[in-house]
Amino acid sequence: MARTKEFDPDAALQSALELFWRQGYEATSMADLVEHLGIGKASLYGTFGSKHELYLRALDRYGQAQNPQLTHELSRPGPVLPAVRELVRRFAAEATGEATREQGCLITNTAVELAPHDRDATRRVESSWDHLETLLHSALVRARAQGELAGDRDPLALARMLLVLLQGVRVVGKASAAPARVRDATEAALALLD
Repeated sequence: MARTKEFDPDAALQSALELFWRQGYEATSMADLVEHLGIGKASLYGTFGSKHELYLRALDRYGQAQNPQLTHELSRPGPVLPAVRELVRRFAAEATGEATREQGCLITNTAVELAPHDRDATRRVESSWDHLETLLHSALVRARAQGELAGDRDPLALARMLLVLLQGVRVVGKASAAPARVRDATEAALALLD
């Protein structure tokens, strides 16, 4: 007779996500996960597989939580460029804010820590970036169609520039205590939308 799980796998996955986000993949040991989640090693392996598989599932969960919010922000009816500017400025504020600066973004953290040598992590990072680029591109196409963006501006090139800016903002914001650097770069990039 199979034993029933004595823990909530969904809550354990969320708890693992939070630990990985705070410490990073390499700095989080299986012992850390066992202690933080409050479940036995055998149960952890039996439910989630390896530490790597657990990390990838946590990364998937993180991406799923971020995507609906971004989609909503960039596809609201009405003027588009104010929403794009608001999104970019919010990313910059979060990247330099005390509350979020230390943790950063789990996707960006993964890109820096694992993507150079982990194909599965790279696929998830690329998927997240593709999604954000597509949302920005669609928004900028709408902005151009509504006359908010000059007709000679390339929405795809601008979307890619903003994607790279946002990822750079997250890296610099996490590593630097100079918010003016991020703020100035953000405003200079947003001026390209005028």
